[in-house]
Amino acid sequence: MRLAHAHVTHFKSIADSGDVTVDPTVTVLVGQNEAGKTAFLQALYKARPADGGGKYDREMDYPRSSLNDYDELHPDDPATVARLIYELDANEVAEINAKLGFKALTTNSFYVIHKYGATTIGVVANELEYVRSLLDNANLPDDIKASFMTAKSARDLWITLGGAATRGAEAEKLYTELDARFKAMPEGWQGADREVWQRCLEGNVPRFVYFDDYRLLPGRMNLLSLQQRVAAVGENVASLDPKDVAVLGLLRMAKVTLQELIAAKSYESITAKLEAFSNKVTDRVFKYWKQNDQLDVKIDVRINPEEPAPYNSGPNLHIRIYNRRHRVTVGFDQRSRGFIWFFSFLVWFDSVKQQLGTASSLILLLDEPGLSLHALAQEDFLRYIDDLALKHQTVYTTHSPFMLHGDRLHQVRLVEDRPEYGTTVTDDVTGSDPKTVFPMQAALGYTIAQNLFISKRNLLVEGPSDLIYLQQLSASLEQAGRAGLRDDVTIVPTGGLDNVATFVALLGGNKLQMVVLHDFSKKPHQRLEQLQREKIIREKLVLNYGLFRKSVKTVDDPAGTEAAGKNTAETDSQPSTDVEDLISVATYLDLFNSAFVNQLKGKLVIESALPPGDRIVERITRYLSDTGTKLRPSGGFNHYTVASYSAMNAPPWDAATLERFEAAFGVINPLYTK
Repeated sequence: MRLAHAHVTHFKSIADSGDVTVDPTVTVLVGQNEAGKTAFLQALYKARPADGGGKYDREMDYPRSSLNDYDELHPDDPATVARLIYELDANEVAEINAKLGFKALTTNSFYVIHKYGATTIGVVANELEYVRSLLDNANLPDDIKASFMTAKSARDLWITLGGAATRGAEAEKLYTELDARFKAMPEGWQGADREVWQRCLEGNVPRFVYFDDYRLLPGRMNLLSLQQRVAAVGENVASLDPKDVAVLGLLRMAKVTLQELIAAKSYESITAKLEAFSNKVTDRVFKYWKQNDQLDVKIDVRINPEEPAPYNSGPNLHIRIYNRRHRVTVGFDQRSRGFIWFFSFLVWFDSVKQQLGTASSLILLLDEPGLSLHALAQEDFLRYIDDLALKHQTVYTTHSPFMLHGDRLHQVRLVEDRPEYGTTVTDDVTGSDPKTVFPMQAALGYTIAQNLFISKRNLLVEGPSDLIYLQQLSASLEQAGRAGLRDDVTIVPTGGLDNVATFVALLGGNKLQMVVLHDFSKKPHQRLEQLQREKIIREKLVLNYGLFRKSVKTVDDPAGTEAAGKNTAETDSQPSTDVEDLISVATYLDLFNSAFVNQLKGKLVIESALPPGDRIVERITRYLSDTGTKLRPSGGFNHYTVASYSAMNAPPWDAATLERFEAAFGVINPLYTK
């Protein structure tokens, strides 16, 4: 059984949230501060709290702006707060039908409406089948049975039996049974729906557990004063301070009672229990907390009359964290806020499950769980949530992009406080405020950035033109039976040489193999050189196109060179080179003329008309300026347009161009390890 839809109305800032589809595993509420995310969680929690927490309070929870008009607005029926729709799976439906002995359910869903002081149940049950079942099991004579078959529900059958002039012994027995049942049955129930609810659904409807920053464990607590506070509230443990409840949960997990700790006569016995629990909870926490695995949890009970009140009277519970790296212990409340939250939550939820029993169906509500956690710690916590969601639906609030799965943005619901409407919850991104959507955009951008590196081996280049030409020439070489770029290498355009250096700096420690191939301008790039000096990337992994420009015998260079790809100090003799300069000038001009045929109006740009220079892109740009040819308002031309044209209209690459790119791939490929 799972929660499928939630619709909250008349609760704090929420006039009408709208119908909210709840994900089968994890639902994430994203919104700005004060948008109403907490209010939505609390409305769910108070509908069916697992820990006996607060119920709906009209004075405190009903929207304050309309509170004085409550009786006028709701004269006959309490205001509805939460309409919750639950769904059963096929196995659960089959079990219910088998248990009741007839096909009881006609749909796999039912609803529960929670109001201020009232609850309404909506179960669609098969009343006709139930009536037949009652009559069949009553062993009535066929003629009497037939006279009652017109009843459309068990309630109708009860009324019909009650009005019959004569009933007979078996019919009398059935009437007595139904009379006892329906006299105590509230109005609105028909019979089969009540049977399904009471016998099969009511005890299995999930309960809500809610966790926020107020339920954090303290570093120490005086046990005598805690005992006094527990005694003062009696059975109403939920009214205790959240820190008291957290400590009681900790002791429950340790299977030690307050009385045992206070009246302990054997220090060794209590110490053994606490040490065993400390080891258990250490293993539990550090299964998920990966920020520092050199920590151990130490829980101890000590008496110290020198402490200030109330710690000078009776035993005190201490939670300390031992750092194996620095060989020192510190109080739990001196650790980072993120660790305190993470530890407190894991202990609290395990305690709740232990208290309620493993068979209990729970829905977990978390308010801003990643607020104090580092981005990587948030990733640790998301793994824990995914584990929890295997058994417990989870709903949590956040405005951190690192608390969202970029590949599961369908789980996100946007929460906004809209003027005149109040808090609304929706999965419609298109109509939402850009500030609300921002965490989703950031999460998506982060995921895209991560997924650019879809393989272990990556070739970083400056722009999309590099990507197009390298892919095209690699494919052409392979079609000719020659060596192209390795299949397991991903070409990553970074958006410029500065960004290449940033990519290397940020991702160099991620166990990714990276080779850099960039434009050459004779002027060294300081950031790339610094990364090489700091050994973040080795010098031989940083290549430039100029290394391959003279790697073949051409008309312009009949001698050629055997030093192709060697990153030597002789770079001063290399001409400035872009990726386009590995393409023979005649071939590139053919591509250029074809890409801009409409703008050039039939005029062809030929090599002899170009001014001298090293770079073909710069030579064409100067030619356009000198001749007054306008291809775009800002002057020059977009060289990506030429690359894009070549991608859609693969040219017949000349031999010299193929040789240059083949030489480049021949140097690049061996730089990656297997």
